[in-house]
Amino acid sequence: MSGVPQGSVSGPSAFSMSSKASALDNLSISSLISGDLEEDGEPLDDDLADLEVNPYDGLPFSSRYYSLLEQRKQLPVWSLKLSLLEHMEKHSMIILSSDGGTGKSTQVPQWCVEYAQSHEFSQGVVCVTQPYSAAACSLALRAADEMDLSLGLEVGYRVPHEDGCTPDTILRFVTDALLLQEMMSDPLLRQYGVLVIDEAQERTVATDVLLGLLRDVCRQRADLRVLVLTAPAAATSFSSFLGETVPHLQLPCAPQTHTEVLYREPAAGRDLLTAAVHTILDLHRRGEPGDMLVFLPGPQEISECASALEKECVSLSAQLSCLRVVCVHAGAGGSSAQLYDTEAPDGGELEPAEDPRRRVVLTDACAEASFSINNVRYVIDCGVQIKTIYNPQIRADAQLQQPISKQQADTRACRVNSTAPGVCFRLYSQLVYDQQMPESRCPAVTEANLSHLVLLLKRLDIADMGQCRFLDRPAPEALMQALEDLDYLAALDDDGNLSEVGIIMSELPLEPPLAKALIASCEFDCVSELLTIAAMLTAPPCFVTPPADKVEAAATHRRTMLHPDGDHMTLINIYNAYLQHNEDEAWCRTNFLSSSALRLAVVIRAELLEVMQRIELPVSPPAFGCQDNSTNIKRALISGFFLKVAHDVDGSGNYLLLTHRHVSQLHPFSSYRCRRPQLSPPSWVLYHDFTVSHDNCICIVSEIHPQMLVELAPQYFLGNLPASEGRDLLMSLRLSLCAEEEHDNTQHTHTHEEAGDPESCSIQ
Repeated sequence: MSGVPQGSVSGPSAFSMSSKASALDNLSISSLISGDLEEDGEPLDDDLADLEVNPYDGLPFSSRYYSLLEQRKQLPVWSLKLSLLEHMEKHSMIILSSDGGTGKSTQVPQWCVEYAQSHEFSQGVVCVTQPYSAAACSLALRAADEMDLSLGLEVGYRVPHEDGCTPDTILRFVTDALLLQEMMSDPLLRQYGVLVIDEAQERTVATDVLLGLLRDVCRQRADLRVLVLTAPAAATSFSSFLGETVPHLQLPCAPQTHTEVLYREPAAGRDLLTAAVHTILDLHRRGEPGDMLVFLPGPQEISECASALEKECVSLSAQLSCLRVVCVHAGAGGSSAQLYDTEAPDGGELEPAEDPRRRVVLTDACAEASFSINNVRYVIDCGVQIKTIYNPQIRADAQLQQPISKQQADTRACRVNSTAPGVCFRLYSQLVYDQQMPESRCPAVTEANLSHLVLLLKRLDIADMGQCRFLDRPAPEALMQALEDLDYLAALDDDGNLSEVGIIMSELPLEPPLAKALIASCEFDCVSELLTIAAMLTAPPCFVTPPADKVEAAATHRRTMLHPDGDHMTLINIYNAYLQHNEDEAWCRTNFLSSSALRLAVVIRAELLEVMQRIELPVSPPAFGCQDNSTNIKRALISGFFLKVAHDVDGSGNYLLLTHRHVSQLHPFSSYRCRRPQLSPPSWVLYHDFTVSHDNCICIVSEIHPQMLVELAPQYFLGNLPASEGRDLLMSLRLSLCAEEEHDNTQHTHTHEEAGDPESCSIQ
């Protein structure tokens, strides 16, 4: 074991002692390791001399460290440790593939720290990316436990709106999107010596782009090491992309406990959610031991399933133990405390042994590879997922329920992690598996809105999108639409590079239209209000869908917070009321509001305010409540969201979206539909979101006047709108406005000429 490096190292100091180290302040760590320390000329006692010291915090290892070390050595991936470290000495990039549950997500980062420590961290610290926040938090917890270190000191995590790292953190677990964002200020990522891109087979936009960029970074930084961890089925595509010279370490498939796969297509008239609940209860009534892992389409289905199980558990036999329902999904947030006693990432047991209840873990695609949960004997797979797919032609997201891939189905079946034989219940037929499921998942970069990505790449001085390397190239129309939208928002100059506005937009962690609206609020003196709106729109929706018997009660509570000028102002009312009630969760429940969403909105608003102060944007004081302020808020919103305007074509609430002529209705939660008495719907509205679904609703809408739109939207945008009655009205208003401006200019010129203005004469 190597000792603590002496002297200074480049980058953050990795060895600041925690307060618990004070007892060893007078001891030389290197001497403790070698066992030859003398104090006042006398040899130390044998017990103290034999202590093995953790090289990262200078404290003796605990007994738990050795216990966990024995468990770690039993993991299948342990056989690759020496080979991996040898390859890291010679190669900049390495691919390591293995099945889930082999331990790669927990062990490889620790080996990378050993590699970095052997170089005295002179090349930088270690960073590990994860697609999901929950995985980053939980893996950081597990790694800190196994390394006998403190979470938040030597080992930390950083996820959206939660930073558990310090300058002294030597092993960081972060989301892939945040690492990509870091490259804006540090394109070569010089603070890192080793980067681990974990769960690369998830094919998120951030992971795909990171791999494309890091391939070039490695050419400029010979000291950087990049490890790509993936499932075996996806390894070939990464090898082809990164090149033949990149070594590929593959762990042979280990023999697993026998898992029986049973196909159980739901009976006619029974939906997937009901079928899942019945399967869970049927298995529980059998009384056989073992926890359950249930894969559902998305967060809404997970919530509904948890509620259904809670009701059904009341009628369970007294002889049966209770169910412990745990919800883990991509939007669950980064609460490490919740995950600590439920999930054991990639090998390892964190579940308290004294809890006798059977766990039922309700999850979505998040748990396919990011978590290995001990004692799972039954896997229930619904076989479908909710995907958000962006259509650039209509500038709208489509929420679609699609079959998962065969690769995902096989991975889910392998989630059984029990000494007893396990069973995977597939709630679909084998015919669906054989004929309707694609072989592998579709890369997110081919399905996402690319405006924010293009803004980031422009910030990285990648001006020519045609030269940007992608594993799977996005559709040309998606890239062109993203560039067009940024041009409309004045984020690009005449040469296609970032303008001054575009540079400021790239600093704000918001979608481009919302970033532009926040910048415009500086001009219209409504920054405080736009900060609140931006935070509320970035956080998850604050409204909780009420049970069927409480719909009217929920509507009654909401009416007290409605604002006559629309949903954006209503969001400010709700946020202010939440603060006035001291962020009380009971108040949220009474008003059918999500306390977690509002709590996150408070955090986001503070972060946005900090960014604006850092880049020295003017922040006007709050003035919410006066009419001028409401008008200015709408002006700022139009400056960013003129692409999202609709008008009522028949006076009955059927809105034609100007940019692509789709017809939609107001969302049921909209203030215009909740008001009593109900008034006529507004003629022109600005909306935040339009999702193609069974009801095609526009969400978060506020009434605007077309005159404002004509004044604030770019003229060439208005000219490019498809033909419609609304476009004709806007063009007519535009001509009138131009005529007025020309008349005013003519009058101004005549006035100066009559006064004999010398400047006017010289211009003539």
